[in-house]
Amino acid sequence: MIYLVAAIAGMAGFLFGFDEGVIAGALAALRHQFGIDPVMEGVVTSAVPFGALFGSLVAGRIAESLGRRRSLLIAGGLFVIGAVLASLATGAIVLALARLVLGFAIGIAAIVAPLYISENAPAEKRGMLVSVYQLAITLGILGAYLVGYIFSESWRIMFVLGAIPGLALAVGIFTMSDTPRWLASKGLLAEARAAIAKVRGIAPTSPEVESELVAIQRAAEGPVEKASWSDLLGPTVRPALIVGVGLFILQQLSGINAVIYFAPTVFKESGFDSHSTQLLATAGIGVVNVLMTFVGMSLIDRIGRRPLLFIGFIGTALSLGMIAIGAATDLPWLDVVSIISLVIYIGAFAASIGPLPWVMMSEIFPLKVRALGMSVASVANWGMNFLVVFSFPTLVTSLGLSGVFGIYAVACLIGIAFTWFYAPETSGASLEEIEEHLKSGKPFRSLGKGKTSAVPPAGPALAARKS
Repeated sequence: MIYLVAAIAGMAGFLFGFDEGVIAGALAALRHQFGIDPVMEGVVTSAVPFGALFGSLVAGRIAESLGRRRSLLIAGGLFVIGAVLASLATGAIVLALARLVLGFAIGIAAIVAPLYISENAPAEKRGMLVSVYQLAITLGILGAYLVGYIFSESWRIMFVLGAIPGLALAVGIFTMSDTPRWLASKGLLAEARAAIAKVRGIAPTSPEVESELVAIQRAAEGPVEKASWSDLLGPTVRPALIVGVGLFILQQLSGINAVIYFAPTVFKESGFDSHSTQLLATAGIGVVNVLMTFVGMSLIDRIGRRPLLFIGFIGTALSLGMIAIGAATDLPWLDVVSIISLVIYIGAFAASIGPLPWVMMSEIFPLKVRALGMSVASVANWGMNFLVVFSFPTLVTSLGLSGVFGIYAVACLIGIAFTWFYAPETSGASLEEIEEHLKSGKPFRSLGKGKTSAVPPAGPALAARKS
């Protein structure tokens, strides 16, 4: 059952990837039909991350007040509306507004979907299951590239096809229950117990269900007042906030969305003259993205978060550096090296830097401020996403492809240092254990080093506390 939960919530990730990637195939036709200049191109393209920025600002409050399930229902409806409006656009401004709606939906779903999976998943499978969201993003990007190649002459069909997975998300999540942790935080203990049993596929009266519910109740104990933004800056939560925000800023500064949005442009700069060849090469990059995400999913709970982050930042830094060198010269053989390096870059990103910020964002914040903390981390993600995407056409014009990719390479080198000094190892730890570690005042990066269970097993007295 947990895999079905992850698959339905992961549909939000597919929509994320599709609505980001579809613009790559549509830009050529849009330039021809609407005569957009580089500035308007940046506006239309960056409307999605700009809308997502605002969606992420309200997502935390919505997820806390309405629940994870209802929030995803709202996002599903907005995905359908935005896709239809985009397909009916009569000009670049209308298209930008429609993509703003899609971005708003992405901003909500990008917080709530990983949260929904994380709060349902058992600790030993949480990393892999939350990574389903990132896998879905890569599948959405690949789907968008293929749609762009097949319907290269009809951008309206490209956009309206995004309504189908939006409808699937809304219908699928309608059949699900909310997460046991949200239900327990609202005092709905009977519903929480039933949700745990349903996802685990065991009887509601089993000791495993009772033990997990007791641990969730203990983590939720304390003052009942509503979480505030200032709570995020307190000494308990601040280390988690630094990690969540820092990883997303570095993820975006690695340049991934500039590559995703403008992949055909990147291939054109690298010597691919035919537009159809550029789109086909872009689809090839999408395939690499998907396959390497599977690699990351297989490793994330096996070797841990920190080692995988190191691998990802080192791989992206080296490959981006080679792309920058290749773009700075006119030697044909270096163009080939650049293409190979681009494949390595996508692979390293997809296996590591792509999924890990989403996984860790859903793990590291205490229950009381989890949705708010994820909102702030997501704001950092979308803010940097917007800046990177909006600035890319202008930066390429002024600095060239080599200068832009050189900047991204430096950001990845900074990511190596950030991982060393700040990133914790959350693999195998329950959400309650991670919260206990934060409350202990120990350095956050020491989590997972010689770890013992921070949440003792429920004893007879605790087990007797039934709803």
